[in-house]
Amino acid sequence: MELKRCCWADPNSELYIAYHDQEWGRPEHDDQKLFEMLILEGFQAGLSWITILKKREAFRRAFDRFDPAVVAGYGAEKLETLMSDPGIVRNRRKIEAAVTNAAVFLEIQKEFGSFDRYLWGFTGGEIILNTDDQVRASSELSDRISADLKRRGMKFVGTVIIYSFLQAVGVVNDHERSCWCRSG
Repeated sequence: MELKRCCWADPNSELYIAYHDQEWGRPEHDDQKLFEMLILEGFQAGLSWITILKKREAFRRAFDRFDPAVVAGYGAEKLETLMSDPGIVRNRRKIEAAVTNAAVFLEIQKEFGSFDRYLWGFTGGEIILNTDDQVRASSELSDRISADLKRRGMKFVGTVIIYSFLQAVGVVNDHERSCWCRSG
């Protein structure tokens, strides 16, 4: 018997199935993983998620496994190296935003003790479980987090990007009610 999944999880794509079944919507608390997903969601803007999944390993290599302390220190030479890397999305504004966001990420870690504590503090540590199958692109929560991150100086963190990030890291559980990954 085949498992029932969310309609976006293309059954013909092993990458999508693995991402859906093993990552998407599962509560994440590791700061480095949270940084990775925040940066990848920013790079996804205007593109399909499968494009990012296909380039994910190249992104990890190019961005030093998404170590925010390393990324925050990137200079002009590294930016040019990234701009010439065919394995990643070569958008200068997004690459520069990743460096800026890494520095802000480190400031948030310093202020809150971890990015995890900052992020999950918006919900008191609780998962937001949507009780319908309505497709959302944003919410009051993503509006608040987006506004706060922008106020702190982050780029490519609009409310739609942040909502996708919240879904990806399990702050929001938007698995369809019929999906085997749905809990609650």
